[in-house]
Amino acid sequence: MDRPIRVLVAKPGLDGHDRGAKVVAAALRDAGMEVIYTGLHQTPEMIATAAVQEDVDVVGLSILSGAHMTLFPRVLQLLREQGRDDILLTGGGILPKEDMEALYAQGVGQLFGPGTPTSDLIDYIKGWFAERQRQESQQA
Repeated sequence: MDRPIRVLVAKPGLDGHDRGAKVVAAALRDAGMEVIYTGLHQTPEMIATAAVQEDVDVVGLSILSGAHMTLFPRVLQLLREQGRDDILLTGGGILPKEDMEALYAQGVGQLFGPGTPTSDLIDYIKGWFAERQRQESQQA
């Protein structure tokens, strides 16, 4: 099955800074992925609903507000409640290393801090997707 990776990029919460999210969305699009950008001030419920409706492979959250320990787990919980634990939840922002580790332990994918080259995120998503495709083909 050769198809583009579908990614939803979202800005949850009250943070009004979306330049980084737009740069990431453009880089993912340039890398051949289908990207849906939800815009600013999204609730976790809006993000999870959009992810399910759009049948995405990946949700990327951009959080600079400091609310990452609330927002990432809530989106993850909502995706799981809707039976979509197959969606990779990743993202970036101002995230202390210990918080990244705690979120990873809860099931959130790799997270990226300021200044990370977009190529690192692209490689991570492509690698994750290739592994998922390989596992699905083995189960078929």
